[in-house]
Amino acid sequence: MSVEDAWATDPDMINRDTNNLNEHLKVSFEEIIGEPDSTHSIDCLWKYSYKCFSMWKSLCYIIATTFCGIPHAICWGCTFACIAFIHIWEITPYLRCMQIQLDIYKKCSVMYYAAFLEPYCNACGAFFNVWRN
Repeated sequence: MSVEDAWATDPDMINRDTNNLNEHLKVSFEEIIGEPDSTHSIDCLWKYSYKCFSMWKSLCYIIATTFCGIPHAICWGCTFACIAFIHIWEITPYLRCMQIQLDIYKKCSVMYYAAFLEPYCNACGAFFNVWRN
C-alpha cells in the first residue's frame, strides 16, 4: 500500500476487527460476575452493578484510547515499517545471496551422487534383485 492509498482509504467504522484478532476480549458482565440460584443480591444492586460495569468498562477504554491510541498507532506503524524495511532490504537479499552461493554446492552434490553413489546403488540393487528371484 502506498502512502497515497493509505490516506485515500477510510477504515471500516462498523466492523473494526475483520480478522477476529481480539475475539478473546469480548467480555460481558455475565462472564465475570454470576450469582447462583441459591444466592442472589438485591435486584436493584444487580441491575446497577451491571450498568456500572458496562459504563466503566466503556468509559475507561475510551479514556485510554483517547490518550494512548494515536501514540500507540504511531509506534506500531513504525515497528511494522521497520520490519518491512529489514525484510525488504536485509533478509530477502541475504537469503537470495545464500541461495545463489549454495546452489553451486547443490550442483556438485548432484554430480557426485550421480557419478559415485548412483552406480554403486544400482549394482547393489541388481545384486539383491538376483537373490529375490
